[in-house]
Amino acid sequence: MEAGGYGGGEGGRDERVPQWGAQETRELIAARGEMEREAAAPAAAGRRSARTLWEAVSSRLRERGYRRTADQCKCKWKNLVNRYKGKETSDPENGRQCPFFDELHAVFTERARTMQQQLLESESGPSVQKKLKRPSGNLSSEDSDDKEDDGEESGDEKPIRSKKRKSSDKRQQSQRMADKFGTGISSMHELLQDFLAQQQHMDIQWHKMMERRSQERLVFEQEWQQSMQKLEQERLMLERTMMEREEQRRMREEARAEKRDALLTTLLNKLLHEDI
Repeated sequence: MEAGGYGGGEGGRDERVPQWGAQETRELIAARGEMEREAAAPAAAGRRSARTLWEAVSSRLRERGYRRTADQCKCKWKNLVNRYKGKETSDPENGRQCPFFDELHAVFTERARTMQQQLLESESGPSVQKKLKRPSGNLSSEDSDDKEDDGEESGDEKPIRSKKRKSSDKRQQSQRMADKFGTGISSMHELLQDFLAQQQHMDIQWHKMMERRSQERLVFEQEWQQSMQKLEQERLMLERTMMEREEQRRMREEARAEKRDALLTTLLNKLLHEDI
């Protein structure tokens, strides 16, 4: 039997969807990370659509023993991302922090690193990367090509201007790439600062909520103790009243018994005197 299974097909809906377990959620995060690494690989053919991506994630989970549809995987991932970014307000009693923060942070960190590397490769090209790594005095392959052109068209000023223009364009492109690289690092730094600020704000709100609930619980306990004391006093007063009533009834019974005995004694004495 597969863990987390249900009767419906991949495209169907089930009103009673089973809850996601902790290990199942970790497998979902791992499968999503694997799909992103495969999509970022140079051998990846084309760009994978969102539907195909989640169907592939669902297939990975099925191979690991968990049956989930593509829509369920997508919905669960969206909830995890919201928890990670601090956009959901969660109940402190049920767990304030994201329980899978480390796994999600690893996936997003790897995604940012991959995107930065792809941006650098797509806009700079292999020649600019080599030029950035070598000192400015070394000759590149483009310089050798320029020398060959000079040998063929010596005495013409056009190849010289073309070489200068190429060199200027390369320097400008290198400068733009360096600026973009610095901007990307600055953006990541700002994102991390915003995330830490949100976490700190959530911690403050959580502490305030816990203090308020503690005060409310203390007030409730005091009111409960006062109510119990009042009930105890009422019970004692009721018992005292019942005892007083019982004592009065007993005294009335004794008084009636004495009167009855006195009446019987008087009648007997009267009867005795009449017989004499």
